[in-house]
Amino acid sequence: MAEALSARKLHARRLFAPLGATYDRYSRLLSLGQDPRWRRFLVSRIRAGPGDTVLDVAAGTGAVAIELASRTGCSVVALDQSPEMLAEARGRIAATGLVDRITLVEGTAERLPFDDASFAGLSFTYLLRYVDDPAATLRELARVVRPGGSVAGLEFGVPRGLARPAWELYVRVGLPLAGRVISPGWHDVGRFLGPSIRSFAAEHPPESLPALWREAGVEDVHVRRPSLGGGVVVWGRRA
Repeated sequence: MAEALSARKLHARRLFAPLGATYDRYSRLLSLGQDPRWRRFLVSRIRAGPGDTVLDVAAGTGAVAIELASRTGCSVVALDQSPEMLAEARGRIAATGLVDRITLVEGTAERLPFDDASFAGLSFTYLLRYVDDPAATLRELARVVRPGGSVAGLEFGVPRGLARPAWELYVRVGLPLAGRVISPGWHDVGRFLGPSIRSFAAEHPPESLPALWREAGVEDVHVRRPSLGGGVVVWGRRA
């Protein structure tokens, strides 16, 4: 698997792979409690129910997959490129008693191992910053969703207005320092996130995302920027 990954994706995998056991706890802490709120809102944008199967891409430790299965009663296929993250997800899923409704798959978003129109809906979390061609990846994600099915994604954003200076101070100083206190691995993440988020937001500002999604085959696209713009949730329906 590692040989098939681009330099960008391989860097992301190496950065986050050692953090699986602590990922949920410290991502909540370092996002100042916002990450779980954003994920719950993301799940609320997926229209699914018992009998449906939803694909969750960049599933990580399974937080969104568990929320989807618990909230909607659907089955979930949770896909991630990192076997280390999937190993942590496997333990979490077992602890919640959802083993019969969540299937774990190792794979990449750019080449999904599924037929066209295989799923009633699709979610993804913190994905597009880590792919070389976001437009092509969105087309591939849309490909496996049935017409009319929900597609929803969550990314970090850069706040606007008076919140921007506080955000810059946090990602430039606070986040790396907090990461250093936790562990060397989290220190690396703390230094990486600010420039990564800023770069993606400059290339793909939130107001440009609906057009990108529509070009991929998703219609009725909406954008919400929770927490003063620190998060970006986009959702729509497969055309």
